[in-house]
Amino acid sequence: MPAETLGPPRTMRDRMLAGEPYAVDRDLAARADRATDLAATYAATPASARDTRRSLLEDLLDHVGADVEVRGPLRVGYGEQVRLGARVVAEGGLVLDDGAAVSVGDDTRIGHDVRLLTVTLPLDAAQRHDGWRVARPVTIGADVWLGDGVTVLPGVTVGAGTVVGAGSVVTRDLPAGVLAVGNPAAVIRQLVAD
Repeated sequence: MPAETLGPPRTMRDRMLAGEPYAVDRDLAARADRATDLAATYAATPASARDTRRSLLEDLLDHVGADVEVRGPLRVGYGEQVRLGARVVAEGGLVLDDGAAVSVGDDTRIGHDVRLLTVTLPLDAAQRHDGWRVARPVTIGADVWLGDGVTVLPGVTVGAGTVVGAGSVVTRDLPAGVLAVGNPAAVIRQLVAD
């Protein structure tokens, strides 16, 4: 096939965004460095400087809804694929690993030291050694409560109104309106709507 019909070469970022295996190259490393620097500046900015903190968060993340509050230190992979809905409140130690999209719905509460992870490494040691990885999106519905120390793994969706107990590891999708706890997180009961 003639070269002119192939189009431009695909970057590692293109591969990452398409959900294909990718490795971190200079461009992705520079984007990660930018996110790390902005997150450090955010963490060092006094809580009373609300306008400055809001501006930093908007520079760092793809979308920040109205009245969002992210307390304490924040770690972000790139920030470019993170969307926080309106009135999200996150305590300190939040990790948003956004090799793929991370979406958090309106009115969600996130406890201390919660990790929303999109990146996984291959089982093959040679591929890991060569730096290959793949990313799958994480979606958190509206009105969710993620307790302290919750980890949500790549490709998982947590349905609206669900509560995930402290320390739980969410390895597969959770339906809306349930209480789930454990490692791996399991539904223990349906929640009654208000």
